Amino acid sequence: MSRTTSTTAQDFVPFATAALDFHRALNIPGGPLVTTRAELNALHAHLVSLHGLLDAHTSRTGQLVPAEGDQLRAARIRIWQAADHIHAAYHAAPRPDSGEVPEREACKAGLPEGAPELTICQRHQRTARLVRRHTTSADLHAPFTGLDRR
Repeated sequence: MSRTTSTTAQDFVPFATAALDFHRALNIPGGPLVTTRAELNALHAHLVSLHGLLDAHTSRTGQLVPAEGDQLRAARIRIWQAADHIHAAYHAAPRPDSGEVPEREACKAGLPEGAPELTICQRHQRTARLVRRHTTSADLHAPFTGLDRR
């Protein structure tokens, strides 16, 4: 049961981390700043991708090493919670054209703001269906998601 990958496999996660650090250093100035909807959309896409990566690791690792799988499952839940908060922040952010803040329930109505703004909602709802298959409502609202197996 080898836990290492092939030495020829390219590991892109360090590049993604470096790109985020570089983005922050170049694009986020010091001082007060309202996060744009475009930035929130990009962060949401990143978190959803990270959730997918953790989902793949969780399902594979949990079968071989249950204690590690439990911790990855907890991380996957927390990443989803972060994506959910970013989605809510997107809808709380002012619209770029009018500065108007949409109503909170607009996303649940199906077409809150039309394209391209709808992309974040479609991505969120697509991932939410996956989340509902792997977690319960109690898992998502528990103050602690990890099990203490040692």
